[in-house]
Amino acid sequence: MSTEAIYRAVLPLLRSHLPAGGRYLDVGSGTGELLRRVRAGWRGSSFGCDYTGQWMQLPGQKVDVADLNRDPLPYESAFFDAVSCTEVIEHLDDYRRLLREIFRVLRPGGIVVLSTPNILNLKSRLRFLWFGFWNLFGPLSFSQRIRFDTDGHITPVHYFHLAHALHEAGFTELGLTVDRWQRSSLFSLVLLYLPIRIFGGIAYRQEERRYRTIAPENAPHVKAVNALPLLLGRTCIIWARKPVGAEDGALRGSASERHAERDNETASDRRR
Repeated sequence: MSTEAIYRAVLPLLRSHLPAGGRYLDVGSGTGELLRRVRAGWRGSSFGCDYTGQWMQLPGQKVDVADLNRDPLPYESAFFDAVSCTEVIEHLDDYRRLLREIFRVLRPGGIVVLSTPNILNLKSRLRFLWFGFWNLFGPLSFSQRIRFDTDGHITPVHYFHLAHALHEAGFTELGLTVDRWQRSSLFSLVLLYLPIRIFGGIAYRQEERRYRTIAPENAPHVKAVNALPLLLGRTCIIWARKPVGAEDGALRGSASERHAERDNETASDRRR
């Protein structure tokens, strides 16, 4: 259930990496609109996966049903040339597990294209400052069961943590863009850009020199947090590649988790 701007940003990335006769998977396929657009003018096999098939409106398109929080994706390893997952991870309890599954089902050299609301734009940051809630992640009802549809934004995902999760799953060559810039953030940018540069720079140097949390491999993603695309963009569009010669990711995922836990403990000790 994406927007026109998201489709325009995602489609070129997918089409440029889908060979004729290849296989493409849309995770959280919804009505099938992205599948329909990818299939136009492309000869290959398309697959949809979602927690229900009731949304699908594309004739002849099968939907493989899976609980994206708990179930493995119902496909063999190294099966797809490209996977999309647009406006999905913010609906999940455990998006990192899903990213590891996407890594597993991608062939080496294949790509994943993700989108999620950008909670780091200035409009969202100011809302969090005044109200304590990011844009599109307001107070949830305590009396209704959350469904994984458009009313179920339960996990605000910071760009840096999404990039970290992709790297931890085994992906490389991460790229970032946005669907469009928010005009409503331009006035805030004029007022706040200089303070962000000054105080953000001070915080960056503190993290780098005192806490030693910034290293060459994560520095570009830390810097991106206060760059113009994320200060003004409405939706994060991120793509990443499964490296040639990569393993499935099942073993890599558990090893990465152990390394992450060790690194977190080390960083916490430094802060104390």
